[in-house]
Amino acid sequence: QYTFHLEATDNPGALIKDIRENGMKVGLAIKPGTTVEHLAPWANQIDMALVMTVEPGFGGQKFMEDMMPKVQWLRTQFPSLDIEVDGGVGPDTIHKCAEAGANMIVSGSAIMKSADPRSVINLLRNVCSEAAQKRCLDR
Repeated sequence: QYTFHLEATDNPGALIKDIRENGMKVGLAIKPGTTVEHLAPWANQIDMALVMTVEPGFGGQKFMEDMMPKVQWLRTQFPSLDIEVDGGVGPDTIHKCAEAGANMIVSGSAIMKSADPRSVINLLRNVCSEAAQKRCLDR
């Protein structure tokens, strides 16, 4: 899979086409300052939407909870789309991400700086799985 930031290109459609022609899945990321509606025109052409929950650049930043409405909107509008969150995701924030509709996460510092990375990974996985099962039951 090749994931690119929407803000990094003037022609997302052409890049999506190039990625597909090279046999890869497509992920499309948006930064915190970009509205989710800017991603919407491409949602049916991608495999995964990535909502950044920090400003891209370096690890260990504080999770931006105000990005969760973007995740909720994407989950409502595009129920089968993989939705990933990246930035500040760990044991204290994973519930918010999963409940908003994220089914994929990036968690760096929370795992790597933990005394017990395996237990953190298991916790994150379990919370996401439980939220996904609940979404299926709610349909």
